Amino acid sequence: MWDRLLVDCHLATMDPAVGTPFGTIENGAVGIQEGRIVRVGRRTELAGYQARRVEPLGGAWVTPGLVDCHTHVVFGGNRAGEFEQRLEGATYEEIARAGGGIASTVRATREASLDALVDASRPRLEALMRGGATTIEIKSGYGLDIDSELKMLRAARALGLNAPVRIAPTLLALHALPPEFRGRREEYVRLAIDSILPAAAEQGLASAVDAFCETIGFTPEEVRHFFDAATELGLGIKLHAEQLSNLEGAALAARYGALSADHLEHVDEAGIRAMAAAGMVAVLLPGAFYALKETKRPPVDLLRRHGVPMAVATDCNPGTSPVLSPTLMMSMACTLFGLTPEEAVAGMTRNAARALGLQEEIGTISPGKAADLCVWRIDRPAELAYWVGLPGPERRIFAGLDS
Repeated sequence: MWDRLLVDCHLATMDPAVGTPFGTIENGAVGIQEGRIVRVGRRTELAGYQARRVEPLGGAWVTPGLVDCHTHVVFGGNRAGEFEQRLEGATYEEIARAGGGIASTVRATREASLDALVDASRPRLEALMRGGATTIEIKSGYGLDIDSELKMLRAARALGLNAPVRIAPTLLALHALPPEFRGRREEYVRLAIDSILPAAAEQGLASAVDAFCETIGFTPEEVRHFFDAATELGLGIKLHAEQLSNLEGAALAARYGALSADHLEHVDEAGIRAMAAAGMVAVLLPGAFYALKETKRPPVDLLRRHGVPMAVATDCNPGTSPVLSPTLMMSMACTLFGLTPEEAVAGMTRNAARALGLQEEIGTISPGKAADLCVWRIDRPAELAYWVGLPGPERRIFAGLDS
């Protein structure tokens, strides 16, 4: 006997094998046992099965739980004051010279205790959860020394311990050059490779690594050394690539069989071909595009042409994407980048799961996967991207339990 049977609902399974737009099964049903999906189909097909709880959903739509595959949720302080300064005419460079920018976030993050960092980050995590996220990737990258980077990863882990959410922790040690290493780039890169990276791996604090490969970040050569060390430690590879310029970071990440390359406004066709050959995911971040008032869009048509799966994420961070709404990002992916609603929903479910290496566990409503689901009071799944700022699902189910 199953634990739960959801009926009187329509399913947007996001499973391509179903063969319909959004993987739709109308008048569907989902059987759940011990936190996992055991059967999916039309209600008539599951009529002979028994469950301890049979729950009619009143014609609602059910989707996989949303997956936010690129965030910086853990950080100290905030930069709302800098937002006001920029609107009053101050440039990013002027703010940075005055001690603002990423340096201010690094300072606040270093000064915060582990408990304070968890407490400050929890409301952001909970906002993403209310928006439908059941899996959230959290990067480090605002500590930039061994103690603070590990503290950020411990905070990410602590956030998921007693909350109905799956946390995917990522070490972003090559995010920016710490102020104390100005003029000593090579020393910091060695610190990241020789100290921060092995400590995070040995303590099981990260499942993947990331780096910011950019003219204002780290060079491809520096990133390559970091990725060599991460690969030896068995960690997954992700990369901030081609956001502001084309340093061929996407192709570099492809050589390491990376999970994803993220941003990609300036990626060229050669980089996209490399991503396709490596089976990578392109993670699109419309929140940062919007907040930075960018005009060059990611080459979505080229990504489609070469069959590169596109994920969508909030990029929640204090400086360039203060975004707390997964549904808003699906809408903006359509209006700003030209995705279809089906591509946007796939971008926050199936393809986002793949960008985290979790495609066998989550991302579609399929037998054997975790019963992470969202119940939406809508008439068709395209509404998830149609409404600007849709608050979130009516119900959120994590590992088979209401949350």
